[in-house]
Amino acid sequence: MKKIAIVGAGVAGLAAAYDLTRAGYAVTIFEAAPAVGGLAAGFKSERWDWHLEHFYHHWFESDHDILNLIAEIGEADNVIFPRPVTSLYYQDKIYPFDSPLRMLTFPQLSLPAKFRFGLAGLYLRLTTNWQTLEKETAHNWLRRQMGEQAYKVLWEPLLIGKFGDYYQDVNMAWFWARIHKRSTRLGYFRGGFQAFLNALTAKVRVQGAEIRLNTAITAIHPQAGGSFQIQSGLSVSMNGKDRQHSSPDIFDQVLTTTSPQLLSRLVPVLPKDYLASLNELKSMGAVVIALALKHQLTKQHYWINIPKEEKFPFLALVEHTNFIDRQHYDNDHILYLGDYLLPNHEYFTLSKDEILARFLPSLTRINPKFDASWVKESWLFRAKYAQPVPLINHSRNIPTLETPIPGLYWASMSQVYPWDRGTNYAVEIGRRAARLLMSNQQLRKTKAPNFQPVI
Repeated sequence: MKKIAIVGAGVAGLAAAYDLTRAGYAVTIFEAAPAVGGLAAGFKSERWDWHLEHFYHHWFESDHDILNLIAEIGEADNVIFPRPVTSLYYQDKIYPFDSPLRMLTFPQLSLPAKFRFGLAGLYLRLTTNWQTLEKETAHNWLRRQMGEQAYKVLWEPLLIGKFGDYYQDVNMAWFWARIHKRSTRLGYFRGGFQAFLNALTAKVRVQGAEIRLNTAITAIHPQAGGSFQIQSGLSVSMNGKDRQHSSPDIFDQVLTTTSPQLLSRLVPVLPKDYLASLNELKSMGAVVIALALKHQLTKQHYWINIPKEEKFPFLALVEHTNFIDRQHYDNDHILYLGDYLLPNHEYFTLSKDEILARFLPSLTRINPKFDASWVKESWLFRAKYAQPVPLINHSRNIPTLETPIPGLYWASMSQVYPWDRGTNYAVEIGRRAARLLMSNQQLRKTKAPNFQPVI
């Protein structure tokens, strides 16, 4: 029985472990956090029946990879698809903007602008030729095809909010992926995404996987003969002080699901050109404040995109309980305030109270009646690796799942391109990595000893 180490108990790592354990591999998952889930993990106030995600999440009807996995583990009945309202904030007004009719009646675009917008949008829905689109920036393509007015009102604010200083550099294939497969009905799991993660984790454990939580990997050392030594740090308390206790383990193969920067630190013996390709990958971080309110902020809007030019201190306002019934949260009104930022932004060092002092006053622009006394509880979540930045011809720059070190694999958000990051594509890439690992294992049984994987 081959021993496989998986670094990271997020959706990709758990999906890979599900397939590997079914195939008879001995899998150990290492997770630095106290719970499974990664960026999809949730939390629960003691007053609530359901978990809530750290970072707002939902699925689309076209997210077949994760929906199929949910069906495989016998949880399909727990998936629901409400039809919430997603909207756009523009010049002190909120406009529902989630159907062709609502887009046509949007008063801030001229009729010719709407016509060009509609034609270009239809093309993006129908075409599958993203390889051509990645040769040009979204900034240039959208200005040319949709016109200056539609670009300035709709898409430039989105790009600036999502990518900051990189907004003119992101390629058009990324934008195509957002239009091509998304649906107006949005999916959710009864009990929250954490309930799905717990169900998947239970299946993986039943199939034989060991999951080590609160266990950060500090190094991955390739060994003579093709095995790997995994160095993990277990935090223990001695004389009132925490220190790291190292515990080495030997595995036949390793799948990492970390950020590119962490992979380069864990395996510094990777070839220099491969390390350089990892370090050249750019990404944005995410900062989210979740609020439990006494009163409803808006009457119908689930998701409100807020242009940076409106001078809000955040990009997205997500009223979760306009999507999922608040009865599951002790009748709290759940609100997210989130932003994508460079990893060195001050929001990554400010305290929760300091960020609340920046965010809360802006809510009176959404609802003049809002007052800070509405806030019952608040939570702050941050991740410095949350949104990869795809530049021109990005497909040429993505490292392969199989690293130059035979037996070491890497599956991350940076490799799901042209699709945007999300749990659906985490499932896809995790299962794809598992298939590759198993396929190469079979090849090693039949090839000569000097066989090397194709890079």
